[in-house]
Amino acid sequence: MMTGTQYLASLQDGRTVFLDGARVHDVTTDAGLGQSARIVARGYDALHRPGPDARNPVFTIPRTAEELRARCELLTKHDVTLSLSAVAMALLTSSTELTHADPAAGERIQHWFDDCATRDVRFAELITDAKGDRMLAPSQQDDPDLYVRVVDRDSTGVVIRGAKFHTTAGPIVHELVVLPTKRMKPGEEQYAIACAVPADTPGVIQITSSHHARHGHPRDKPISAKLAIPDSMVVFDDVHVPYERVFLDGDVARSAVIAHSLGLWERLSGVAHMAHLGDQLAGMAQLVAEANGTAGISHIKDKIADIVIYATMTHACLEAALANSEVGADGMLLPSELYTNAGKLHAANHYAVMVRHLHDIAGGTIATAPSFADLANPETGAFVEKYLRGAKGVSADERLALFHAIRNMTADEWGGREAVSWLQSGGGLFAQRTVTRNHYDMAHAKATARALMEPIDD
Repeated sequence: MMTGTQYLASLQDGRTVFLDGARVHDVTTDAGLGQSARIVARGYDALHRPGPDARNPVFTIPRTAEELRARCELLTKHDVTLSLSAVAMALLTSSTELTHADPAAGERIQHWFDDCATRDVRFAELITDAKGDRMLAPSQQDDPDLYVRVVDRDSTGVVIRGAKFHTTAGPIVHELVVLPTKRMKPGEEQYAIACAVPADTPGVIQITSSHHARHGHPRDKPISAKLAIPDSMVVFDDVHVPYERVFLDGDVARSAVIAHSLGLWERLSGVAHMAHLGDQLAGMAQLVAEANGTAGISHIKDKIADIVIYATMTHACLEAALANSEVGADGMLLPSELYTNAGKLHAANHYAVMVRHLHDIAGGTIATAPSFADLANPETGAFVEKYLRGAKGVSADERLALFHAIRNMTADEWGGREAVSWLQSGGGLFAQRTVTRNHYDMAHAKATARALMEPIDD
């Protein structure tokens, strides 16, 4: 297993990354990307175990309910790059079906997974294409590169061209896993490509956005300082991929298999994270109500109760997803499709309302609070201390901490990024609604309805 220091050194590989219009020659020393890399490095150190046989627990294949639960708990305790291991679980889940068309696919996936575990590397999932005009199929676009495609091949591998969006952690991981964004149709074989590409491969260009704390007192951004991870648009400018790293190549009939599997594992991670997030929202709402002296007001209590119910229902869906898990073809334990998708849909669908409740409880000062630098400034500190005090015994320091945490969590650049992420992650609300509907036992529901209409047998 790698240590945090070894992880940081592994990123100094000459990868091509741009941020804010400028080339970043070393992501570990950049002000923003370096901050994110150090977040991941702390996760490496927290999980590190010495010895040649040590293995990061994120590479454990869940085969029991306890192991599946342990996986969910692991994902909520550490940086988001562990959650991105969903793409590895998706490949393993899909391997049996992919092998029907390509007998070597399963072996390639297993070999790649074992190699990643041995090297203790992190990966990113690349699924969303540029798409251009979304009413047109890939083959109908005015530019054929708007979906990642195979443009050439030889005896050693394929050459891919195109771009993938929304690549969380792309600049600070080792493996970029490319998947088809949807089911391709006959005639679109060039777009049915799934493969793993090292981040330092020639022709891979990452154009990055970062949400790290760029200015101000460190305590003004307490959450993004611990969690902020960059996102990138990854361009493949005629990138060669060896066949041993290709998992799907031209099989349009199975082009959506991996994406569907990824949705399940992504949404399980989302439910686990949003259950934890629900607890954080409830705790923050109660703390700020107490600090403001409003915790006893009826409408404040009602809003906090709504957040408590939201958190409880999300936890309940997570528990149901684990309790109703099923064994897959290869012995891996899979969470319930029904409860995983219903839980993620519920949590994402109602998140904005819970944030609105929190803002209403906290008040406008979450947007206008002075900086902690103002509290520390001898010329302004006494005024901030005097006027930012809250209920009896609540200092300006404590109240400022609450306001800045709520702002950072829900109302600034990082909070806005997170709001979009919770909504869109796992394929968006429509996909989650569709999968929930498809896995619901409607035959049973219709039978219970018919039973109500049956006459009484005297």
